[in-house]
Amino acid sequence: MTATSRTDAVITSLDTHDVRFPTSRRLDGSDAMNPDPDYSAAYVVLRTDAGDGLEGHGFTFTIGRGNDVQVAAIEALRHHVVGRPVAALCADPGTLSRDLLWDSQLRWLGPEKGVMHMAVGAVLNAVWDLAAKREGKPLWQLLADAEPEWLVSQVDFTYLTDALTRDEALELLRRGREGAAGRRARLLERGYPGYTTSPGWLGYSDEKLVRLAREAVADGFTQIKLKVGADLDDDVRRCRLARETVGDAVRIAVDANQRWDVPEAIRWTRALAPYDPYWIEEPTSPDDVLGHAAVRRAVAPVKVATGEHVHNRVVFKQLLQAGALDVLQIDAARVAGVNENLAILLLAAKFDVPVCPHAGGVGLCELVQHLSMFDYVALSGTTEDRAIEFVDHLHEHFLTPAAVRDGHYVTPTAPGFSAQMYETSLARYTYPDGEFWASDSGETDKADETDEADEIDEIDKAEATGNTTDGPDGTGGKGSKGSKGSKGSNGTDSEREAA
Repeated sequence: MTATSRTDAVITSLDTHDVRFPTSRRLDGSDAMNPDPDYSAAYVVLRTDAGDGLEGHGFTFTIGRGNDVQVAAIEALRHHVVGRPVAALCADPGTLSRDLLWDSQLRWLGPEKGVMHMAVGAVLNAVWDLAAKREGKPLWQLLADAEPEWLVSQVDFTYLTDALTRDEALELLRRGREGAAGRRARLLERGYPGYTTSPGWLGYSDEKLVRLAREAVADGFTQIKLKVGADLDDDVRRCRLARETVGDAVRIAVDANQRWDVPEAIRWTRALAPYDPYWIEEPTSPDDVLGHAAVRRAVAPVKVATGEHVHNRVVFKQLLQAGALDVLQIDAARVAGVNENLAILLLAAKFDVPVCPHAGGVGLCELVQHLSMFDYVALSGTTEDRAIEFVDHLHEHFLTPAAVRDGHYVTPTAPGFSAQMYETSLARYTYPDGEFWASDSGETDKADETDEADEIDEIDKAEATGNTTDGPDGTGGKGSKGSKGSKGSNGTDSEREAA
């Protein structure tokens, strides 16, 4: 194909990949609602004929079965994207957002919720990745540098104006520019606060919980999170162990992953109160606005946090209007991409509710850091009581992986949305024909991972009894740190070709 000029270029293809990682084999990501997740990405690549080598990469996160349905939903949007002029699309992603959300025949499958809505988010995030690359800026900076009027033009205010008008949003963004230069400098120097869920997966042994909680504090985190909700006695024991390990100065959040009815959520949270949980996350159905409000009234001063499974900006609006949450948790890949998350951040700013994004999964840390950093520099202007979740899983598959240093996300400086995966990772973990899934290596790797898990359990037991010996890598058994951009669980080789 002959390359055209950047001004005349069009989107030539929308390619999809069903990418799945075998995280269930180590119980990474396990919680009361999702005991055996295989972290997965319905992944999309936008290619152009601009001749500059730039592509737009995006995805939405799932946990295994059903990822094929999510990929099919993304492919149903292809006709809206292919053939669009690249320059016009990147100059105004809102035009595509409106076309995708208001395709009446596809909208019927929501509206604006579920698999179709997440597909819209994956495509729009890929557009924003391409736009930021073309500008030569990380996405957070692209947004922070943008004029308030342009940012407002990217937001769909349909169904929001009883809580947030265009004029109010514009005023919030104009105020957010005051002092932005100083905040940008501090962000580049210090990064953005993070907290970690790595110690807290429900399938982990007590010894592993204690070891990872101790490591989290040593790594500079001032908040950890534990999964709860399967067995009350187990949760009481695990919260007691965590509190004894980290001391009183470190916050401990707990996450029920929608496991309880409202009365049970209240009873269970009160039973954990002696261990001073900072928040209870997703105590009941993410759709139950009034249920969240009832839980919040009953369990204070324990805070209520929710948002990772909230369908759209309208439900967030209702949660805020009803006083149903203390902490709002956006997810970069659950709603309709950057455009809708801008609306949600504006709502949070209007109601003065702190945002602590959901992350982890496949690439969610990579994406959502940009949204929080934009919010700090150019909207809320603060990191008080705010932190981005960090989970040390699967970062090694990304060209520009999220990194944490001294409990803070390191501010990304590479152009784009940090969404691009290595071509070798896509080839190995695409389901069902990728190298891992199609060959006997799946069973071989399973055996290898079982051996490794047994070895780590032995290290945990040794540390618990004070009989610590060096692990196989001579490091006393400690695993690699995401802060160093090194290999994590279920990884592949660090040498890769860029997609």
